[in-house]
Amino acid sequence: MKRIAGAMLALVVLLPVGISGIAAGQDKAVLPPKVLVATREYTKPGKSGMQHDKTESLFVQAMMHAKSPTHYLAMESLSGKSRALFFTGFDSFDAWEKDIKAVEKNTALLAALDHAGEVDGDLLSEIDGTVLAFREEYSLRPEVDIAHTRYFEISSWEVKHGHDKDWEEIVKLVKAAYEKIPGAHWAAYQAVYGFPDTTYIIFNPMKSLDEVDKNFAADKDFEAALGEEGGKKLSELSARAIESSQTNLFAINPRMSYPADEWVTGDPGFWKPKPAAAAAAKKPADKPAESH
Repeated sequence: MKRIAGAMLALVVLLPVGISGIAAGQDKAVLPPKVLVATREYTKPGKSGMQHDKTESLFVQAMMHAKSPTHYLAMESLSGKSRALFFTGFDSFDAWEKDIKAVEKNTALLAALDHAGEVDGDLLSEIDGTVLAFREEYSLRPEVDIAHTRYFEISSWEVKHGHDKDWEEIVKLVKAAYEKIPGAHWAAYQAVYGFPDTTYIIFNPMKSLDEVDKNFAADKDFEAALGEEGGKKLSELSARAIESSQTNLFAINPRMSYPADEWVTGDPGFWKPKPAAAAAAKKPADKPAESH
């Protein structure tokens, strides 16, 4: 809904809406976690890519060696500042605390993570973190099939203090319009720690960037579903309630992730690709040139 022209343009930079089959009730699609612990790592110029992959692999190896039951998803920016995001989901804050205590008791894992952090830190210019709580009432068809997701549009929204009701009205209008469009979906979270508590983060998972093209094409459908009066109301509410917003695009990096078993089973070629050296070794040798 970020692309409608004319008077709608100023107010429809609201939610990164996905138009696809990801949230259409697939067997492997599940609700997002209730608590999402997120870390942002900003890499120094020239220190991303394979260099960062290599240092992040130390964290993955540490978790694998410890057989940790807590998995995380990593993605890298395709827009904005060069950075990597890491997300770990929990069913509750109590579950998060239990995980923290389990790690604290595992001295070998702690030592491995400390070493990985020291090596990785040489590549970073900044690091920060936040904790988000899932807001299902602000979401639309939020089920996601992570195993086959490749990209995320992530939008952050800063609502002015005292305008919570206006925000609720904005989301209500937007949801009502997009409910009429098959396949439209997003998952909404609210910042609990690390960001102002009037910050909302909207996630749109995508299987391919073809979905961005579909999002553009759906703008006219959204405008029609919203109607003239709805558009006018949405414009007024947005001008009154929204302090700032930003949307960026990220690509999942399986080499930096510590994937859950069901993700790997769903698409092993993506989550556990064969090393290039091993693949090359299996290729048949070239026939020797005939001598003349």
